Amino acid sequence: MTEAVLAKGDQVAATARQPEQLKELAAKYPDQLFPVKMDVTSEDQVNEAVARSILRFGRLDVVVNNAGFGITGAAEAFTKDQVTSQIDTNLYGPIYVTRAVLPQLRKQRSGHILQISSIGGRIGAPGLSIYQAAKFGLVGFSEAVSKEIAPLGIKLTIVEPGGFRTDWAGDSMSFARPIDDYASTVGARERLFKDPDFKFIGDPAKAAKVMVDVVDNPEPPLHLVLGSEAVSLLKKAEAVRQAELEKWLLVSVSTDHEEAGNFIDTELSRLIAGKNK
Repeated sequence: MTEAVLAKGDQVAATARQPEQLKELAAKYPDQLFPVKMDVTSEDQVNEAVARSILRFGRLDVVVNNAGFGITGAAEAFTKDQVTSQIDTNLYGPIYVTRAVLPQLRKQRSGHILQISSIGGRIGAPGLSIYQAAKFGLVGFSEAVSKEIAPLGIKLTIVEPGGFRTDWAGDSMSFARPIDDYASTVGARERLFKDPDFKFIGDPAKAAKVMVDVVDNPEPPLHLVLGSEAVSLLKKAEAVRQAELEKWLLVSVSTDHEEAGNFIDTELSRLIAGKNK
């Protein structure tokens, strides 16, 4: 993502826990790249990094929340530290960054936040419960924030990739202790991720280009699903949800208070009345 933005000619405050990892890019783009030390799990470091970036460039146009890592295992098998590290990095991290940049974006009355979530923030899968707990949380947080900031001229897009050929399922992936009873569900996913011949279908370079392009779109989406795998999974999941909603609809609406009337009928009446005005 950083390379794509630099190649476009833009300036980047690139954060990393070890900024020396950016030395080659810094040498190649000395006037464009500003390496900043930051661990997203530290709110103090986040606030300091944002302040330094604003001081360097004078403004923020695009904020990309892409720090994160995966973990696989049965929900009951994760250690407390494994659970905490997932939530700290994949949920609290982007919340800290978003809160830190909003005062500057409000001041500008402009800006675009890209929240890198996952198709796993919309669909649950065995073996990824804690990772997806963080991503579902990020989606909910981001949808709410998007409605708060829209009148201020600030845009937000939740990027929801499927499997991409990054290091997500490589060396950065960790695993909980196996439990035999979950061999056919969690175990199957773990075996897949550990298979040296397994490769995701998504191309990170293409994803980066799409994200660079989407911030130039005057009407960017709230949800941006990336990859044909993710599209297929989401379509199937939405169909199942819709069928379940309709099957249990009468039970759902039966819990309204007797004095309240039927919300669905009331809303429909309002719509009809509005059209007849």
